[in-house]
Parts: sequence; C-alpha cells; structure tokens
Amino acid sequence: MTLARSLRARLLVAFLVVVAAAIGTVGVAVLLVGPGYFAEAMGHAPGDQMGAAMAQATQAAFAEAMRQALAAATIIAVVTATVVSFAVAARIARPITALVAAARRISRGQYAERVPADEPGELGDLALSFNEMAGSLEATERRRLQLVGDVAHELRTPLTTLDGYLEGLEDGVIEPSDATWRLLRAETGRLTRLVTDLSELWRAEAHQLPLRIEAVDLIAVAREVVERFGPIAAPRAVTITVESGLAVARADRDRVGQVLANYLSNAIRHAPDGSTIAIAAKPVDGTVRLSVTDRGPGLAVDQLEAVFERFYRIDPARSRAAGGSGIGLAIVRAIAEAMGGRAWAESAGPGTGATFLLEVPAA
Repeated sequence: MTLARSLRARLLVAFLVVVAAAIGTVGVAVLLVGPGYFAEAMGHAPGDQMGAAMAQATQAAFAEAMRQALAAATIIAVVTATVVSFAVAARIARPITALVAAARRISRGQYAERVPADEPGELGDLALSFNEMAGSLEATERRRLQLVGDVAHELRTPLTTLDGYLEGLEDGVIEPSDATWRLLRAETGRLTRLVTDLSELWRAEAHQLPLRIEAVDLIAVAREVVERFGPIAAPRAVTITVESGLAVARADRDRVGQVLANYLSNAIRHAPDGSTIAIAAKPVDGTVRLSVTDRGPGLAVDQLEAVFERFYRIDPARSRAAGGSGIGLAIVRAIAEAMGGRAWAESAGPGTGATFLLEVPAA
C-alpha cells in the first residue's frame, strides 16, 4: 500500500482540509467584515479632515496587522493541526493496520492469529469480531484436519482386509468359500455405510438436508421405530417402552425417526440383558422433548459432549464391526440443529445409565 493511498494519509488530508476551511472562514470574516466594524468603533465626526486622514491610515494599519496576524496564525494552525492530525490518524489507523496484517497471516493458514481488543468503541468491537471469526476458522480447520485423519484411519482397516484377502485369492493362498465371500461383502458394506454416513453428515452440517417440516406426533413416530427394533432387542430380553400421551412438534417426520433410530440402536447395544429402555416425549416451554433412557454403563461428565463428536467411541476396544460408523450422533446433532432444535445427553455418572434427548419446536 502506497503512502498516498494509506488510511493515515487520507485521514491526515481530511483533517488538513477541515483546518484550511476554518482558517479561510476566519480570514474572510476578519478581512472583509473587520474593517467596517473598526471604522464604526473609531467614531470620527463628519467633516473632520484630520480625523478622516487618521482613520484611513489607521484602517490601513489595521488591515496590514490583520493580514500578518492571519498569516502567522495560519502557519501555526497548519503546523499544530499536522502534528495533532498525524497523531490522531496514527491512533485510528494502527489497530486497522494490525487487523489487515493479521487477516493476511490468516489467509496464509495461520489460524491462531489474534489482535488486541482493548480499543474503545467500534474499533474494539471490530477487533473482538475479528478474533471470534479467527477462532471459528481455527476450530473449523482443526475439525477438518481431524476429520481427514479419522476418515483415513477408518478406511484403512476394511481396505487392508479387502486387499489382503483379494491378494490371497489371487495367489491361491486362500480358497474361495462362502465364508470368504461373506467376509468380503461385510467389509464392503462397512465402507458403504461409512461413505453414506459421511455424506449425510456433510449435508447436515452444510444445511443442505432436504427437510419437510410439518406437525409430527413424536409418540407415534416412536412406536413405529420401536416396532422395527423389537426383533433386535428380543434375543437379549431387552424391553422397550413408549410413554403414552400426545406430543406434537414441528419437525421432519423421517428425520425424527432417524434420530430416534440412532438413539435406540445405541441404547440396545449398551443396555444390559433383561433391562428396560424407556422412550418418552413431553412439551417443555414451547418445545417438545423426546428422550431415550437406558440402564447401560452411563457416561462421565467429559463424555456427555464428546459422544456427539465424529468417530468418538466410549469403549476404544469396541470395533466398528461391533458398533456403528462412529458418526451417528454427530449426524443426530446436525439434524436437530437443522430442524431448529438441539440434541444432547444426560447421565448421573458411570454405571447409572444415560438419557439421550432431542428437543424440537412445538407445533
């Protein structure tokens, strides 16, 4: 940026223009209006030739003195205004210059960049907003890098299995059999589920999920989902109950079913044999709150938010084959927010079970 186009230079020129306008106004007033008031103040009598001559000489001296005084005042005012204007312009431009430099560094990938936010008024607000934006960009970049690493890790296992078995089949080390084909099909199924879930998560977080918002009876949706999961829970004698009542919300029926299916799948997976999973829905302050409560291992305080992160596993020893893709709850939260609601978990601690909740606007 050249000096002539810099903010400091333009502020300085603006201040000097104001000073010049003020000095010009004073000069016009003094030189044009001043002599008339001076002559009136002298008050010479009519017909007094000596007085008239003295008045003319006095006015000439007065005008000359005013011109010299104005010239001196102009020089002093310009010098003073230049110094003061330069200081004020520098004071105003300094934080903006810092913002520009920080923005350039962020554009080069230095997302940890921050600027001081101790300036008063609008400049301080601008700095705070800039720091919030930088923090959001840093968090987004951190999540992006983590997602890339997690996806690479999740894809590596099934791809390694597929590659090993295919190489064994090609070399004749592994004999083709029904068990081999089932294993290969299971691994490709894992890859398909992972890719599908990632696509769903991306669309949800990008607010590109197709939604059909309407009045939905959450209890009715819960009963439909429970019917699908009954055969899965029956072999372990897990009972699923749905509280009766009427809870009508403004939401997407299919997406509510998707959220509930995810909650219920996790609950069945962690519930002890012979235990009960309770589903309830009730109006709460202009919203409808749907809950799924199990008697499983429960959650620690630091896990209540972590379970909604991508690829988080409560039990690191649990394989993806035994569990899901690891991003189901992340999709749940994105869906809830897309419908204008929220999703969260509650638990009194390990060993006490957990409750997973969905809250959406009431109809």
